[in-house]
Amino acid sequence: MARIEGIRIQNFRVLRDVTLGKLSHEQGAEPLTPLTVVIGRNGCGKTTLFDAFGFLSDCLNSGVEAACDMQQRGGFDRLVSRGSSGPIRFEVYYREGPQERPISYELSIGLDRSSRPYVEAEVLRQRRKGESHGRPFAFLRLDRGKGTVWSGSEAVESGTEDAGSQPVELTDPRQLGIATLGTLREHPRITRFRDFLKGWYLSYFAAGSVRHLAPSGPQLHLNVHGDNMANVVQFMEREYPGRFRQILALIATKIPGVERIETKVTDDKRILLRFNDGSYQDPFVAQQMSDGTLKMFAYLLMLEDPSPPPFICIEEPENGLYHKLLAALGGEFREFAVRHGGPQMLVTTHQPHFVNALSPGEVWLLHKGDDGFARALRASDLPLVRNLVAEGLELGGLWFSEYLEPM
Repeated sequence: MARIEGIRIQNFRVLRDVTLGKLSHEQGAEPLTPLTVVIGRNGCGKTTLFDAFGFLSDCLNSGVEAACDMQQRGGFDRLVSRGSSGPIRFEVYYREGPQERPISYELSIGLDRSSRPYVEAEVLRQRRKGESHGRPFAFLRLDRGKGTVWSGSEAVESGTEDAGSQPVELTDPRQLGIATLGTLREHPRITRFRDFLKGWYLSYFAAGSVRHLAPSGPQLHLNVHGDNMANVVQFMEREYPGRFRQILALIATKIPGVERIETKVTDDKRILLRFNDGSYQDPFVAQQMSDGTLKMFAYLLMLEDPSPPPFICIEEPENGLYHKLLAALGGEFREFAVRHGGPQMLVTTHQPHFVNALSPGEVWLLHKGDDGFARALRASDLPLVRNLVAEGLELGGLWFSEYLEPM
């Protein structure tokens, strides 16, 4: 499964220039881990980082102008870093598999003459086979919607840059080139990256949305709000009956007070999710359960998805959860992410108990510099923190004691 090794974000609100992990021109850096957790004080940029991934996904699915206005972003002028005239830039460095050559995707978004957001530049790069030095070759290069693309997987391997090249001009400069070219069979590398980006999952789970009675109908994946949770349970109950019972029994052991979980379809074809508490004879329906129980169940159900998304972002999973559950949840997330072929996860948190389950290489600290913009620091880059963790101290405890602070 494809994984992001690094990302650079420029001129996006408080993230004027922040890099996490490894980039094509920074080969000495360590790549992002399967589970990456971002911590920091209020207002340091954690929510903005989470939204940066959502913004990229929205740019692909809806176009850059619509993406600037979605999720209450307020338009381009409110997204671009204060004091900067733009453009907003992203660089995503990812690898389709452990043995595959990495690909770098670069995107610049600015304002046209009518002050409307548009794609200023878009580039996809990859080294040729056997090359280990020099700048990777750009097999897609667009400037204001015009440029060149190289078709096929092997078109640029011969060393002749003209081989397989085609001029291209987009009809709508507010749409990403990969959104259009990625639908064409002759551009398999672009297709794979587009599909990877299209598959990103950002959790906007709200317990209140789960409490309405959804129409009956099995669904394969938990949606971003979690309001189809009962439908996913119904799907697993139908398609994987043996595994379904094992999964629900396992989840029940990890939610205090819950012995059994089941579904029931009402007479008007709506679906009830029922939780059996050992203290009571009759089960509780989801509408009666606490926010924390529903949230924990949603996360654990997501981890049992038979075909999970390649990249998952979760903001502050600790909200509504008992603090002693958080280290266990952190461990579940890590096991899920490092599982062979499993998806990559990025989580933001305020909770030291969650961080206790992690290693220094998995944790990044966001903090504000003197100029008011965010800086990113990996916990493993602090020698004292590495040494204390090696001596057996918990990382969350060190964070609480302010050892994870920039010098």
